[in-house]
Amino acid sequence: MGIVQSQSIKNTIITFFGFGIGAVNALFLYTQFLGKMHYGIVATVLSGANILMPLMAFGIHNTLIRFYAHCKSEKEREEFLTFILLMPLLFIIPLLVLFYFFQEPISVFLLKENPELKPFLWLIPLVGLFMGYFEIFYAWVKVHMQSVFGNFISEVVVRLTIMLLLFSVYWQWISKDTFIYCLALAYFLQLFATMLYAFKVKMPVLRFVIPHNVKEIFGYSFFIIISGGVAVMLVDFDKVMIPSYLKVTENALYSVAIFIATVIIVPSRAMTQIIYPITAKLMAENKHDELNDLYKKSAINLQVIGGLLMLGIFLNINQIYLLIPGNYATGTLVVFLIGLSKFYDLILGNNNAIILNTKYYKTVLAFGFLLVFLMIGLNVFFIPLYGIVGAALATLISVLVYNTIKLLFVVKKMDLYPFTTKTLKSFAIIALVFLAFYFWEFPFYPIINIGLKSILISVIYVFLNYKLNISTEVNGVIDTVLMKLKLR
Repeated sequence: MGIVQSQSIKNTIITFFGFGIGAVNALFLYTQFLGKMHYGIVATVLSGANILMPLMAFGIHNTLIRFYAHCKSEKEREEFLTFILLMPLLFIIPLLVLFYFFQEPISVFLLKENPELKPFLWLIPLVGLFMGYFEIFYAWVKVHMQSVFGNFISEVVVRLTIMLLLFSVYWQWISKDTFIYCLALAYFLQLFATMLYAFKVKMPVLRFVIPHNVKEIFGYSFFIIISGGVAVMLVDFDKVMIPSYLKVTENALYSVAIFIATVIIVPSRAMTQIIYPITAKLMAENKHDELNDLYKKSAINLQVIGGLLMLGIFLNINQIYLLIPGNYATGTLVVFLIGLSKFYDLILGNNNAIILNTKYYKTVLAFGFLLVFLMIGLNVFFIPLYGIVGAALATLISVLVYNTIKLLFVVKKMDLYPFTTKTLKSFAIIALVFLAFYFWEFPFYPIINIGLKSILISVIYVFLNYKLNISTEVNGVIDTVLMKLKLR
């Protein structure tokens, strides 16, 4: 897959490194230095900002990728970029005004159980704005096939900044409240650095011209707001709902569990940075067979890699929680439920990229609206009954329903299929390894237990996948490594 493979490998390395830093932050520094209350406030602010992000970006981050491939000349591309950079302001300004005037009703909803959230509510739209424009500038470099730097900024630099801020709390240079305000500054720096890099890759030439397909651009952007909002809500809506029914400290427990489970989708996050523009290009050129091949390859590659990560987490989860300071182990079942939902996301490959670039994309809007009502209803029903486990259950059910609808939509409308017989073989390997290792532990210190068990799991899992040739690309990487080590 050429450039896909090259940049995916770089992005995977960066993303794993960033996740390592994030793991130290989320599992050890937040829990040790910040405490459950302030950790819960951070989770609520960032989740609210993530939900607002598609609105703040006005869907432009995906609109840019879709329509850039249709620009025929440099002049047309310059006009398109100028319009794209200014277009979100048409929505951001009214949204901020509405937030200002309706701050009180929002406060009543969020603060009835947790009044300590009030000083930080205004950070939600501000951080959402920073996130939104970061995605716009990141999309600009992605259409020029330069996804690595933006990934490095978002995955590594921001997390290192947060780590420094957490140590600043520990050294008593700043208070816990000040840390939360400084967190917003970290996301502004993310935006600013990516903007400078985007201008270096391609300095915009301001040409104030309304594109001839402006109606189509607005229509697609509204679709992205809905579909992107739905996707973000699947991840973060529960963390906004939890403080409405439970103490904000429960969000700290939930956030730790979510972070552990999210490791499963690291390969997907890395690969999709470059595979989205490739998908858009293939669809613009109407190369159906190549697109179908890319769909299958992305699905099985992510299933193989994600399956190993999921097994590593599920089979070591008890030992992982023994390492985390404080009593966070009540989130174990949350890890399983959210982990399964992440894995289902993973095995669909570039399904979302296909939907975002198909002429049928507007049809999915109805599915998105239905899901929002389903998700709200499930959270309202399950959280009072089962607490954070109820929130995770609501997310799993919502993901299963929504992703299945999108999968069937692509199969029926586009005649594209992500699954093969290798998909079933991969599921069988995952189930076999899980049953073989779940019911026992080494009698050593948790880190040694995790290390030994992970080595055994990895060797058996990789061997079975290699012998059955589940993924040609993964086998190719293994063969290259073996040859370099002169083992073949």
